[in-house]
Amino acid sequence: MKRNLQNQKTLWDSTMGVAATLVLWPLIVSVPLMLQHTYANIFQSGWYAYQQKPKPLGLCLGLLAVAVGQTFVLCYQYVRWTKSKYAGKLVPVQPNEYRLYDYAEAAQEHLSQPEGFAVIGCYLTCTWMLHLMPSSYYSFEGGVAWSKVAACLLIQDFLQYVMHRAEHKVSKSLYRASHEPHHKFTNPRLFDAFNGSLTDTLLMIVLPLFATKSIVHCNVWTYMAFGTLYANWLCLIHSETHHPWDCVFQACGLGTAADHHVHHKLFSYNYGHLFSYWDRLCGTYRHPQNVRQFRKNHKDPTQWKPHKQKKIFSFNK
Repeated sequence: MKRNLQNQKTLWDSTMGVAATLVLWPLIVSVPLMLQHTYANIFQSGWYAYQQKPKPLGLCLGLLAVAVGQTFVLCYQYVRWTKSKYAGKLVPVQPNEYRLYDYAEAAQEHLSQPEGFAVIGCYLTCTWMLHLMPSSYYSFEGGVAWSKVAACLLIQDFLQYVMHRAEHKVSKSLYRASHEPHHKFTNPRLFDAFNGSLTDTLLMIVLPLFATKSIVHCNVWTYMAFGTLYANWLCLIHSETHHPWDCVFQACGLGTAADHHVHHKLFSYNYGHLFSYWDRLCGTYRHPQNVRQFRKNHKDPTQWKPHKQKKIFSFNK
């Protein structure tokens, strides 16, 4: 009887995990998926026809895509935070520590971080309306080109890897002025993704974004899909619990919460965010299974406390 109940629980957890994976990721890109072939029936052509002058519709839809994706990510996180049976089995990335927080307070802090959505939103608005984007980005013709979405994600993450490692290694003063505030979270939660500094956002997100748009030329739907995947994936890798898709992502070299927790815990490994390819090529990858702090020590978990900034920096690697 007990074994049957356990088997039913395992089956339920697996089913909920598969359902969450199949539902959440398409919802993150739901705006470009729904509008890429129907926009002409909804909007007047004068609102999007490109005539050497940027129209705000593409920008507004892009910001909407990120906002909608973020809404679904926050709903997903809420279900997990409440430990609902529909969340499936929740396994903490760092089982020897725990973090208690109020969901509403944490979500409000996350969304109000000026160095997060506000700065990136200003960058997107300025580059779009000042016509700093390649002309292809203003085109509504064609749907999402997934190969170019992948190219954008790969290039963005590679450049972010370079900037991330530079912030750690170029000089102590650069690190303290940029990335150190984010590293007080040695056991991060999803809401800590954009909690850092203005300098950190400019160096590690905005500059790579500016370079990526100059390398990959795509239409508005592809740019939209890339933007919402990138922004929301950054949040998901900061999760305090494993995601149901992590085993598949890990096998494919895609970024997981555990991979990123390694960086927050050890500081000198796993500089990549969305992919582990650059760390593996450069010898800076550490598998979560090889991190002692991520293995259950059979003691009662202790409450996590943020590290003092002056104790974080390391030149060991």
